[in-house]
Amino acid sequence: MPLTHTSRVESISLNHHRHLLRHWGREDATPLFMLHGWMDSSATFQFLVDALPGDWHVMALDWRGFGDSDWNQGSYYFPDYLADLDALLQHFSPRQPVRLLGHSMGAMIAGIYAGVRPERIARLSLVEGFGLNATRPAEAPGRYARWLRERREAPTFNSLGSLENVADKLIERNPRLERQRALWLAATLTRSTADGELVYRADPRHKMVNPVLYRLEEAKSCWQRITAPVQWVMGGDMWDHPMARGVLDTLPERRACFAQRQETVVADAGHMIQWEQPASLAATIQPFLL
Repeated sequence: MPLTHTSRVESISLNHHRHLLRHWGREDATPLFMLHGWMDSSATFQFLVDALPGDWHVMALDWRGFGDSDWNQGSYYFPDYLADLDALLQHFSPRQPVRLLGHSMGAMIAGIYAGVRPERIARLSLVEGFGLNATRPAEAPGRYARWLRERREAPTFNSLGSLENVADKLIERNPRLERQRALWLAATLTRSTADGELVYRADPRHKMVNPVLYRLEEAKSCWQRITAPVQWVMGGDMWDHPMARGVLDTLPERRACFAQRQETVVADAGHMIQWEQPASLAATIQPFLL
């Protein structure tokens, strides 16, 4: 599969963790930061970057515990991602607000950050990342109990078999994904262990339940403080994704939190728009981010 834009990588220390940071484009071009989602990595923005017109310096890091960045010693907590993003932007653009795009988990991090540090964001594109389902305080005891169990017996990844098997699973979850792209993604998102088994290129402790409940009201308070223009991008089939269950009922109140919001639906795409319809997504974000 031909890739039209070659990426280059560097190792950067953010909050005492070594992160892999991936670059595409000229160093002196307009910066655009991209944030990947859960169980993903920076590398899989490749199709989107290849389709993106214009002259951009795209920078995307592997979040801690994903891709080729360092793992935590224990659990993973949402505020750590906010701090890592803050350190990244402080390093590369300490004085100028930035253009920021996030997908899924990356979009949820970007949305909260843009409300906490509104002066740091010039334009914000949120792709399939509008918050999680609201939770109830009564869920807390069970959540803490499960987390304690998982702390005693840390989760592991099962062997994935072959790259062909991984590609099959990716296509099953993302039916419009081209086979050639699925095989490239399978190789990018996995690694071989010392025993020769194929596993995901991520810390299996990401499978542990988060002991801290998601508080929708707190997220809304952050979104209401965003001053930058915001673009919502949704796949036409987004409601088929498990993450979307329960969000639909509260979508109007979530929309109302964003003072300057544009909304676009990319047809013939599910949750992983940048994999299934990268050209359509590129055409959607380009005029907004300029």
